[in-house]
Amino acid sequence: MSNETKKRGKKSASNSGNVENKLKVVYSDKDVIVMTAPNEDELKQILLDLLNEKPMNLKELHSMLSGIASEDKIRRALADLVEKGKINLSEDGRYVKLGTE
Repeated sequence: MSNETKKRGKKSASNSGNVENKLKVVYSDKDVIVMTAPNEDELKQILLDLLNEKPMNLKELHSMLSGIASEDKIRRALADLVEKGKINLSEDGRYVKLGTE
């Protein structure tokens, strides 16, 4: 994976940096950083951490995790977190971490 922080705007740079710090770097040089993709449990923890900051919809989460996880994987992880009662889908389409409202 290329260095996503350089490609992304300043708006998501701080959050994407937090996400990328949780991934294992396999190779890096001045032009490229290659990281392993998160497994299911790591992705769920990343989503919980992001939702701890503020409620977000799927589009916002996917834009922060583009290049790291597919929309389908994010959707499945969110569905599992909803099923386990860790997050909730609000009426406006935003996912909210329970206990942070």
